[in-house]
Amino acid sequence: MVVVCGAMALTTVVVQRAHLLADLDQRVTDAAERSQGGLQYRTGGATDLGFLDERGQPVGTLAARFDDDGRVIAAEVVTGDGRRKVLSASQRAALAGIAPDGSLHTRTVPDLGTYRLTALAGDGVPVLAGLPMDDVQRIIDDLVVLEAVITALGLAVAGGVSAVVVRRQLRPLARVAATAVEVARVPLDRGEVGALTRVPAGDTDPGTEAGQVGAALNRLIDHVEHAIAARQQGEEGMRRFLADASHELRTPLASIAGYAELMDRGSERIDPELAWRRVSAQSARMSGLVEDLLLLARLDEGRPLQRAEVNLATLVAEAVWDARAAGSDHEWQLALRLDGGPATVVGDAARLHQVVANLLANARLHTPAGTRVTVVVEATVADCVIRVQDDGPGIPADLLPSVFERFTRGDISRNRATGGSGLGLAIAAAITQAHGGRIETSSGPGHTEFAVRLPAAGHTSVAPAPEL
Repeated sequence: MVVVCGAMALTTVVVQRAHLLADLDQRVTDAAERSQGGLQYRTGGATDLGFLDERGQPVGTLAARFDDDGRVIAAEVVTGDGRRKVLSASQRAALAGIAPDGSLHTRTVPDLGTYRLTALAGDGVPVLAGLPMDDVQRIIDDLVVLEAVITALGLAVAGGVSAVVVRRQLRPLARVAATAVEVARVPLDRGEVGALTRVPAGDTDPGTEAGQVGAALNRLIDHVEHAIAARQQGEEGMRRFLADASHELRTPLASIAGYAELMDRGSERIDPELAWRRVSAQSARMSGLVEDLLLLARLDEGRPLQRAEVNLATLVAEAVWDARAAGSDHEWQLALRLDGGPATVVGDAARLHQVVANLLANARLHTPAGTRVTVVVEATVADCVIRVQDDGPGIPADLLPSVFERFTRGDISRNRATGGSGLGLAIAAAITQAHGGRIETSSGPGHTEFAVRLPAAGHTSVAPAPEL
């Protein structure tokens, strides 16, 4: 703004000075022409400057005569009282070198000041005329002072208004900064974290820069809260996982320790062969649980699985035969719907067999005798689907959202005969996800279905699996 005001003031001064000089130059030229015309009707000698006595000659008018060599031989000036004053030699010397060609010159005459001068010859008598520049210079000086005052006042007013406007505009930023400071003081790395402070809605107007900053800060705080919620949920899940794993391991360990103590004491109340069978059974149970946990850990780490073409129809058929042998009190059916071609996927055959086996075991353990379990294999160009359906009582509605979480069981008493370890469905979901597929479930009284969807060989566009 200072530069703009200075440029405008300078431009005004330059333009006004040029205009005043042009006007002065015209008056100087007119004065020279009048002087030359006045000499034509006078009978005086070569040094006659009597035309200065004529009316209309302004104060300060200067006139001079030349000889044939162009030297000034007479020079006078009109004084403030209207009389003529002869110029001294030093003053006449300031007029030397001005040719009578009508050009304009600026000279400083001692004791008289700065003059604008011109000399004319033409068809008349050569004569020099000049007018003082004091008035022009005074006007310019006054204009400079006036412009300076106006500019200073304008800058002061503009500065004051700008300060008020800027402070007003910065108030939302100050509130945004205060919100950021308040959030920064919250210990986010530990403990429970409540709702974080947000920038007020009035300071999040996207039409202003400050509002954009406020909205961006609110989005950042949202992301931070989501991250904290995920951390707390993860910590809670880890605590629950450790508690469940500890409980599952503690039971067989306590049983093994009890039987070992009885045998160590040589108690007659227990059959050693029975005790060893129970110890072996509990050891097998504990080993299976540990193997399941290790498998989940490997899947969580993203360790690569074996990759080979697997025919799902053959794999599922074998799993159904195994399930029929283990659960002869259920009705088992297998249906193949291969209109889209062979049900072939690329993956780890052993792990995929484990998925189907876990789903069939889940259906056998959680449904009463006589339940019909139907396994359907479908194949399309893009994917292959394994559906395990039963007409049992269904999964409780409150359990359905967490059915794939680890250690989730319908039997809260943790009776292994009915509830298992609670890792079967979690393992099935993790293996399916590792193969780029997804597993879904729907359930109601009389119908429960688990659907495993895997990309067909040559296709990988399958939606992401649910988080475990």
